[in-house]
Amino acid sequence: MSSLHGQRLVIFGCGYVGTAVARAALAAGARVEALTRNQEKAAALRALGLAKVVVAELSSADWHGQIAGEPDFVDNCVSAGGGPDGYRQSYVAGLQSILTWAGAGAAPVGTLVYTSSTSVYPQGEGMVVDESAPADGGTPNGRTIRESEILLQNAPATAVRRHFILRLAGIYGPDRHHLLDQLRTGADTLGGSGAHHLNLAHREDIVSAILACLQAAPTVANDIFNVADQAPARREEVVRWLAARLGRALPAFDGGTTARRGGQPMPDRVISSAKIQRVLGWQPQFCDFRAGFDRILSQG
Repeated sequence: MSSLHGQRLVIFGCGYVGTAVARAALAAGARVEALTRNQEKAAALRALGLAKVVVAELSSADWHGQIAGEPDFVDNCVSAGGGPDGYRQSYVAGLQSILTWAGAGAAPVGTLVYTSSTSVYPQGEGMVVDESAPADGGTPNGRTIRESEILLQNAPATAVRRHFILRLAGIYGPDRHHLLDQLRTGADTLGGSGAHHLNLAHREDIVSAILACLQAAPTVANDIFNVADQAPARREEVVRWLAARLGRALPAFDGGTTARRGGQPMPDRVISSAKIQRVLGWQPQFCDFRAGFDRILSQG
């Protein structure tokens, strides 16, 4: 297993997840550079001690001359700008921009990790979904993200030596916990159903999965891994537990269609992360929602 010490890592889309990756990589002794489209985030990243921070749109070529090529590692943590056009701009055009930049260097990127999404899976009806399942996109946004995955899978060796695609379950963690916020504000009715499973991934576990890919043995390459905790629970179970912890009455569900980002219905399925545990030895620190929310609640 390689070390990050003294290695150069470039993080694209350095927001909620990417900033946490930057902190962890800096602590491991890496030289970290980042791109963000947000001036305030750029200032915060510089304060962390990053070697370089560039403010630009990932999908443009404006930044190509500002970030040197041939890094040891790249982490693409870009998120969508909103709507179908925003998804295409962020995920497809953004990744194409990275590959164009990488291919212009004298040597390829050593390892590129791309944080994708489990929205590429169309399955529902309580199915257990692993990486062998069809992934042609359950929604228009999911299909766009899958298109970006294929772009990376077909990247020339002159641009990327090896890559990993991490399909993330629902991200939560410090300052990102919608259900908890609803209960804290005293909501007595929640939209949708409580019957479907919530597949969650704590931000710290996502960071450790990214680092596991960056440091994977050379024999492990060009693979796809789901990242989720080990015990997806039904939404009603999560709400009941949180309400009890907060000492609040259990809210009712209005029985409507539970929507996810983009307004599409929330599928009922269980995302399996057994493969990354088996191949890379990754283990989530927060093995279920209780462990994750316990940490959040203990931090106020």
